[in-house]
Amino acid sequence: MRRLALVIASIVATAAAAQTYPARPIRIIVAFAAGGTTDYVCRLIADKARAALGQSIVVENKPGANGAIGADYVSKAEPDGYTLFFSTAGALAIAPSMRTDLPYDPIKGFAPILPVARNTVLFAINPALGIATAQEMIAHARAKPGSITVAVTGIGAISHLTIEMLQLSAKIKLQAVPYRGAGTAIADFLGGQVNAMSAEVPVLMTQIKAGKAKILAIAAQSRSEVLPDVPTFAELGYADVVADNWSGLLAPAKTPPAIIAKLNAAFNAVVKDPDVRRRLAEAGVSTIGGSPADLTALITSETARWRKVVAETGVKAGN
Repeated sequence: MRRLALVIASIVATAAAAQTYPARPIRIIVAFAAGGTTDYVCRLIADKARAALGQSIVVENKPGANGAIGADYVSKAEPDGYTLFFSTAGALAIAPSMRTDLPYDPIKGFAPILPVARNTVLFAINPALGIATAQEMIAHARAKPGSITVAVTGIGAISHLTIEMLQLSAKIKLQAVPYRGAGTAIADFLGGQVNAMSAEVPVLMTQIKAGKAKILAIAAQSRSEVLPDVPTFAELGYADVVADNWSGLLAPAKTPPAIIAKLNAAFNAVVKDPDVRRRLAEAGVSTIGGSPADLTALITSETARWRKVVAETGVKAGN
């Protein structure tokens, strides 16, 4: 009877906490550096969600190890709904195939809230190189293996895996140059220290609009609504070169279901907001939304897909 009373008291306390949630500011941990796609999307939706939740939301960057550092931090946080995790395929679906020493479980370590957004990876070249099409770039790489240097945002990052897939599919040799974040990679790309850049569409959208970067192709199943004139690698004959990325919001495992439900409702409203959809579309990002189960299914299917890619390319985890 005493044990039953304790269980009932715990349930009542949890329900009461959920009813008053949130009673203080919420932190969202972004597993990547400030200024990148993930950071931009998170800050936009966090700003919009403040009104719906009635509390301030602080976005904090904890980059490193392709998202593993931020993921580990949140997985060990108190499951009270005040520390959330905003991440992409990197920490949740790619890292498990690249590391045997992950300090967190991408499925068991978190309580999924919802899938948020989706975008793809592009291949851009410095206009000064004089290459106009993806076919020309591939021909150049075949004639002079390793002569084209390509900035990527880290070893094992989705931008890097895209290059590895392209090399396998097109039977070419490129020289990937890893950076710890998008900012320095863009600076070197624009400055001519590297010839090309593999990055998610939003990372280079400003430079593309200014004519400072020329997109040769995107690594998607179909053409982008934002870049309708840019071909996909698939339509050019390289069907395996697909690198759609996505983002999702999660909480630590054992976060009360009532809190997860409240967060799901608030953030689903945000991703359906016309202003949010417009601003993200202008940056090359489309919104998703959905249930916790939808995010779990996405992580599961994407883990299987990226496991195959990592095995085929032989990429080893970076730091």
